[in-house]
Amino acid sequence: MRFRGKIALITGSSRGIGKALALTLAREGATVVVHYRRNAAAAENTVAEVRAAGGDGWSVAADVEDLTALEGVFDAVATRHGRLDLFVANAAATAFKPAMELKAHHLERTFNMNVRSFVIGAQRAATLMGPGGRILVISSYGSVRAFPTYANLGASKAALEAWVRFFAEELGPRDINVNALNAGIVATDSADFFYGQPGMPPMATVVARIPKRRAACPAEIARAAAFLLSEDASYVTGTVLMVDGGLTVAAPPFRGEMSRA
Repeated sequence: MRFRGKIALITGSSRGIGKALALTLAREGATVVVHYRRNAAAAENTVAEVRAAGGDGWSVAADVEDLTALEGVFDAVATRHGRLDLFVANAAATAFKPAMELKAHHLERTFNMNVRSFVIGAQRAATLMGPGGRILVISSYGSVRAFPTYANLGASKAALEAWVRFFAEELGPRDINVNALNAGIVATDSADFFYGQPGMPPMATVVARIPKRRAACPAEIARAAAFLLSEDASYVTGTVLMVDGGLTVAAPPFRGEMSRA
């Protein structure tokens, strides 16, 4: 019960990695604020599962691309609890296009949704935290590897990892840890959507090149995130934890393409 009595806010937690993390924290006693953008039914279902898992929770709707809506999320947490112990920036969105086809509005919306929401969110979260607070952002392997149509999202994830380092340096004296978890290919609706884009290879052909030979399940990412949010990681701050099954350490020639592998 590492998170008994802790108040956790997870953006984008009605499904996917965010939902898996909400349930993981709930099983260890946390009260989880389930943030969502549009799907109220999915969010309420997650809240019900959070309570069934042994925690407590409630939901809040907001488009975190909008500053007023984002501020409203933290205002609601402050009004209801008066504090925040764990903040996880998980929500993300982008336009999957080649870099040469990106327009100014694509860049602006992705920056506002992914980067600005984290920076403002971390600022607000830190004002509600005491010693032992934890801030975590979910990143992806696109921050360190380049591949088609991912430039906008990958660059924003790289920016997030840089912000993590600066926040860790500033908030360290207050005993607030700030980290990133860099996830590889995870079996979620988001991954299905990306690999379902026109021209993309089947996900199975990509997964075959990962040393672990499979995608992660959301619960595996959630367990690693829970470590970074726990007291077990009390001396871990300003770092990026790679949880990718070895995806970013592999390089051509790939084992599966060798005649004597």
